[in-house]
Amino acid sequence: MTKVHSLVPIATADASCSSYMTPKREAFTVWMKSLVMQGNGCTVFDQNGEIVYRIDNYEKKGSRKVFLMDLRGKVLFTIIQRKLRVLGRWEGYKCDEQDVNNGKPWFCVKRVCPIFKRRSSCRVSVHCDDVQHAFDIESMAGKSEFRIVKRKGGLIAEGKRKQSSSGVYLGDDVLTLVVEPEVDSSLVVALVAVYGSMHRRM
Repeated sequence: MTKVHSLVPIATADASCSSYMTPKREAFTVWMKSLVMQGNGCTVFDQNGEIVYRIDNYEKKGSRKVFLMDLRGKVLFTIIQRKLRVLGRWEGYKCDEQDVNNGKPWFCVKRVCPIFKRRSSCRVSVHCDDVQHAFDIESMAGKSEFRIVKRKGGLIAEGKRKQSSSGVYLGDDVLTLVVEPEVDSSLVVALVAVYGSMHRRM
């Protein structure tokens, strides 16, 4: 059976860096399945095949609240879908429920009407240290592949269907996620979770 974890060797991060941000490009494998029996969610592996992030959703697919955790179960983001007519809105709260209760989302994702666009996309606003950052999530091939880009230009991360060492494409629920240097990979995975939720993959 083909392993789903990344086969690309990437240099390890400098010890002085945040555990979620490194000075080098990182490659992850995203499997849009939970390792919990009869659960929904996704599991993210690093280049060594170790689990680094996970979402275990014990409810039906399309749950309006999911939790992004590290391997040990520490909650990194609480992601909530708000009811907003057809297009929808997702909010991400850093770590615990206290931020949710205070109504202070760390990021917000809104769908953009695709009528005048070739590709469907989403607008992302991230609030960090009183500074707002603007990104777009752009669909590429079908609904599985995507790019996260800065609104003013510049790639943040890219997700593509994973290939085995022999060049065979795995299922469309197994992706290679490449995150650019100096980018918080936990935030990127949270945005991937929102993207998966939009397409009812979790």
